[in-house]
Amino acid sequence: MIFRYLLRYFPTLANDLKLAHMLIPADVFLKKVFIKSVLGTFLVAILFAMLVDRMDWSWFTWFIGVVFTFAFGFWFGTKQPVIIAHRRAIDIDREVLFAGRFILIKLHSGKPLVNALTEAANSYGVANKYFAEIIKDIEVGTSLEDAIERAMNNSPSMAFRKILFQIHNALRLGIDVTQSLEAVLEDITEDQLLQIKRYGKKLPSVTLLFMVLAVVFPSLGMTIATVLLTFTNITMNMTTYLVVILFLIILNFMFITMFKGIRPKVNI
Repeated sequence: MIFRYLLRYFPTLANDLKLAHMLIPADVFLKKVFIKSVLGTFLVAILFAMLVDRMDWSWFTWFIGVVFTFAFGFWFGTKQPVIIAHRRAIDIDREVLFAGRFILIKLHSGKPLVNALTEAANSYGVANKYFAEIIKDIEVGTSLEDAIERAMNNSPSMAFRKILFQIHNALRLGIDVTQSLEAVLEDITEDQLLQIKRYGKKLPSVTLLFMVLAVVFPSLGMTIATVLLTFTNITMNMTTYLVVILFLIILNFMFITMFKGIRPKVNI
């Protein structure tokens, strides 16, 4: 009962679970997140207690750390569906053009839309799962329009939603599906080409920043520091070198993540 009440503070959780394709009620998911957060916080509380005893810290610091750990763990757990939905959207966007063109070719060859969707459901890739759901809904008695609308609402990919929306709109208005599908595929292609162009403009500046911060600055910095320290009585021990190496590893990992983040998730 309490978790249903807590759902008021997470109004988008049910929709996030649907987009992530996590077939679980929102209150049950919230309960699982709460239990995992409590167990994780319990383990962290034990570690914090050992540190408080060894480092002679105050127990108020322990309490703040435990509360922060639980709050962060619970918040991060509720964001899990958003992360999963985002990953699914990226996977679909990589092959959404192929899926749309596959259906378009089948329609041009004279096959009915249902048969084209059935063959798309048996093809490779992530998008075929959504086509399979449409066929499954049709097999249990749902109309084609309603099945496509449901798949459209459950898709985390905006590009895939555009394709399904045009198909659904063409069916509702009784017009040729191929014309609407061709138009939306051209629009998606132009959008993906624009993403590639933006990536081409960003890449040189990010690469230059990487060369300066992760290659030139550490090399020159260590060289200059070594030369200057020879004129003083300060010596660099192994701990200092290990800290510098750890910093460089973290810096390179951050740049690798940045490069992956700005790369367009397209496959034309």
